[in-house]
Amino acid sequence: MPIRIRRTALLLSAVLAAGGLTGCSAPLLFADCEGTEERVREMESLAILDSRPVGATSPVHYEDVDAGCWSDSGDVVVYADRTYAFPGTRAEVLRHYAAAAERDGWKAPPGPTPALPPGQAEGLCFTRTEGGEATQLDVYFLTTENLAYEEHEPGPELTSGSAYRLSVTSAGACGG
Repeated sequence: MPIRIRRTALLLSAVLAAGGLTGCSAPLLFADCEGTEERVREMESLAILDSRPVGATSPVHYEDVDAGCWSDSGDVVVYADRTYAFPGTRAEVLRHYAAAAERDGWKAPPGPTPALPPGQAEGLCFTRTEGGEATQLDVYFLTTENLAYEEHEPGPELTSGSAYRLSVTSAGACGG
């Protein structure tokens, strides 16, 4: 399986690098993506990625799970992303995934959900152990800002309504 790098992975890389500059990253391990193919297959087959509220659809260019590995500054991240367009409300999406994640063994971080800074996309975060590794699930809504990093010009289904992405990664912890 070829290893692919998406613009969203590059954006995540920049975020993790910024965390490293502030002392919020794990020590550098100087590793790469060699040998991660099985882990990528495991992540892209997670049932939560196929869970969606009634009416949610896979937009053009986003019909399949996008999965792969990227490595930057010693951090190796295996990921699987799935994008959906939903004609309903964000609250309906959040309710669906709060229930689906709990049924599937994902745990929300303890304590109240922190208030989001202005302009940041609303979403949910969960963690669980997958293949012996801590894994994070993010559900977040697509904004004009994060759509600007996409490989394809977003269609109208992504720029109206409640377009969102499920992102499972092998790195990080909610709020960490």
